[in-house]
Amino acid sequence: MMEKLARTLRLRTDTTIFFWSAGIMVVFLVALLVAPEPIGTAFGRGREWVVTNLGWFFIFGVTSWVAFLLWAALSRHGSIRLGGNNARPDYGNISWFTMLFAGGIGTVLMFWGVAEPISHFANPPRPEVEPFTVDAADDAMGFAIYHLGLHTWAIFTLPGLAFAYFIYRYDLPMRFSSVFYPLIGDRIYGPLGKALDIFAILGTLFGVAVSIGLGTQQINAGLSELLGLPDDVTTKVSIILVLTTVAVTSIVAGLDKGIKFLSNLNIGMAVGLMLFVLFAGSTVFLLRAIVETFGIYITNLLPMAFWNDALAQYTHQEGGWGWQGSWTVFYWAWTVTWSPFIGIFVARISRGRTIREFVLGVLFAPSIFTLIWFAIYGWSAMEIDGIGEQARAALGAQAGSLSAAVEESIPLAMFAFFENYPFATLIQGLAVVIVAIFFATSSDSASLVVDMLCTGTPDPGPWHQRVFWGVSEGLLAVMLIVLAGDAGLTALQEVITVVGLPMFILVFAMMFALLRGFASERIRDVSIGRRPDIEEL
Repeated sequence: MMEKLARTLRLRTDTTIFFWSAGIMVVFLVALLVAPEPIGTAFGRGREWVVTNLGWFFIFGVTSWVAFLLWAALSRHGSIRLGGNNARPDYGNISWFTMLFAGGIGTVLMFWGVAEPISHFANPPRPEVEPFTVDAADDAMGFAIYHLGLHTWAIFTLPGLAFAYFIYRYDLPMRFSSVFYPLIGDRIYGPLGKALDIFAILGTLFGVAVSIGLGTQQINAGLSELLGLPDDVTTKVSIILVLTTVAVTSIVAGLDKGIKFLSNLNIGMAVGLMLFVLFAGSTVFLLRAIVETFGIYITNLLPMAFWNDALAQYTHQEGGWGWQGSWTVFYWAWTVTWSPFIGIFVARISRGRTIREFVLGVLFAPSIFTLIWFAIYGWSAMEIDGIGEQARAALGAQAGSLSAAVEESIPLAMFAFFENYPFATLIQGLAVVIVAIFFATSSDSASLVVDMLCTGTPDPGPWHQRVFWGVSEGLLAVMLIVLAGDAGLTALQEVITVVGLPMFILVFAMMFALLRGFASERIRDVSIGRRPDIEEL
C-alpha cells in the first residue's frame, strides 16, 4: 500500500521511513495541540528526573567527546580521508565554513549574543560571585563561551565524523542507522535501523519547528521595535510564512545554489554587523577584551568541563542541582537532539577531507568565531550596563538597562542593545534580516537532511519531496503558535529534552562504532565501496 502511494505521489524514498515519520509527526502534533499542558507537565517531570539523576552523565559525556575527537584528529587515524583515498573536498574552506556555521549555530549567536552574557552578569552562576562586578563579567563570558564553544561543536562533530566515516569510507546509505553498522551489522537495513532513522527524523523536525517558533519571537520583537507591528499571533504566522517561502525557494534551488548562496550572504552580513559593533563601540577596550577572553576561556575550560554543581545542596536553599541544572544540562540535552541534522549536513559538505581536517575545522573554526562574537557583543553589552560600582554610579539611571531588558524579554535583548549605537534603526533592521535568513538556512538545511535520511543517498530527491519537509516544518511552527500558543512551545521543549537522553546515549555509542572502524584500518587498507567486515574487528 505504501509503495503504491509512493508511486502515485512520484516519491523517490524509503516508503517505511517516509510515511512512518510523517504519520508519527501528525499524530504527535494532534496530541500536543489537544492537550499541551498535560503533555508539558508529564515531560516536565521527566526532564526534572533526567536533570537530577543523569545531569552528571551529560556533562561527563560531552567532555569525553571533546577528548575523543582531539585524540582522533591528532592520532595516526587523522590522515584517513573521508571518501576514497584520492577524494578531495567538494567545497573550498570559506564556503565550507559558512555553510556549516549558518546551518549549525548562527541562529543561536544572534539570539544569545547579548542575552546570555548579560543574564550571567546579572545572575552569576557561582553563588560566591556578586552580580554586576568584574568577577561576574569574567564568569559571564567564560560560561557563555563554554556553552557555545568546543563542547557544543563536539556534539555536532562526533555524529558528523561518524556519518562521514561510515557513509563515505564504506559506501553505506546516508542514514542515521549507518553509523551503527559495526555494532548491529546488517540490521541497519531492518526494523531496528529504520526505527533509528525515524527517531532521527522526528527529532530534527520538532527541533527545527521549536527553533522557528523561537526565532519568530525575536523577529516579531524587532519588527515591533522598528515598525510598531503588534506582537501577536497574526504577525508571527506571517513571519513564519515568509521564512518558509524563502526556505522552500532555497530547497528547490538545491545545496550548491540555494543553501550555499544564503549561507555566504548571511555570514557576510553577520560579520559586517559584528565589525560595526567593534568599531562603533569602545574599539580599543574590545580588542583588549577579545585577547583576554581567549585567556578566560582557556583558563576556565577544564574546571567548567567537569563542574557538576555537586555542592549545590549546601549552597542553594532548594538543594539538589543549582544553576547548572537549568542551564548546562538542559542545553546539552537540547543540542544533542539536533546532532543527526547537523551531523549529516556537515558530513554531506565535508566529503574528501581527512579526519584531521574535519575535526579541527568543525571544532575550532566555529568556536573561535563564537568566542570573538561573544567577546564583542558580550563585553559591549556589559559595558553599557555598567561593570562595577564606580561605572554603574557614573551611568546613573542607565545602569542595568540591558539587564532589565533581558529580564523582560530575551528576544528583545539584541534590539535593545542596538539602541545604544548610531544608525540604530538601520542596524536593528539589518539584524532582523540576518536572524530571518539564519532561520531560513536552518530550515532548508534540515529539510535537505530529512530528505537524505529518507532516501539514503546524498543526491536530492524530487523537488516536491524536499518541499514537503520544508513546508511541514513551517506548518508545525504555525500550528503550535496558532492552536497551542506558548504552552505548545513549552511542552515541545520539555519533550525534546527528554528525547535528548536516548539520543545522547546513541551519540555516545558512536564513539565505540568509530573505534571499531579505526581498528579495521589496522587490519587492512579499506577501499571505498567495501563495507567493514565486523567479524574482522
